[in-house]
Amino acid sequence: MTAQWYVLIEEDTRESRSADGNDLKLHRWTLVASHPVGATEAQARAVAEEAALRHTPALLARHARPGDTPARSAYLTNDGSWLVHLRQRHRACHVRVTVARLVHESQEREAPPKKFRERLRHALDGPDPVEPPWVPGAGKSGFVEDPRT
Repeated sequence: MTAQWYVLIEEDTRESRSADGNDLKLHRWTLVASHPVGATEAQARAVAEEAALRHTPALLARHARPGDTPARSAYLTNDGSWLVHLRQRHRACHVRVTVARLVHESQEREAPPKKFRERLRHALDGPDPVEPPWVPGAGKSGFVEDPRT
């Protein structure tokens, strides 16, 4: 597999919720963009720097007027990623821009639908056993054998 480099952009997304009469602002990092760049890490780093200096997160973009430019502080960290703090009027947010190499990709697979007889057996006998969790060093499969089986 050839090395495919990407520039990943994560944003701090906010969600407001109420709990017990208190307003809570929940923060969560969300991957908002994954841009394929090319075969060299140097190209990816150049694109990441441009993204750090130009990307405007959705939180600010949806409230911006034409011609608005947010205040921006871009920090290059030791590991080569960028942490960008943006401010516009009374809003502030931050973005992380990272260079990454794609090493594995797989497609989603769905199990075939169960027949009526299997659904009835499942209802009477209970759920199927859960696949054991992945454990490092447990062999090629990566899963620990269930002692009950």
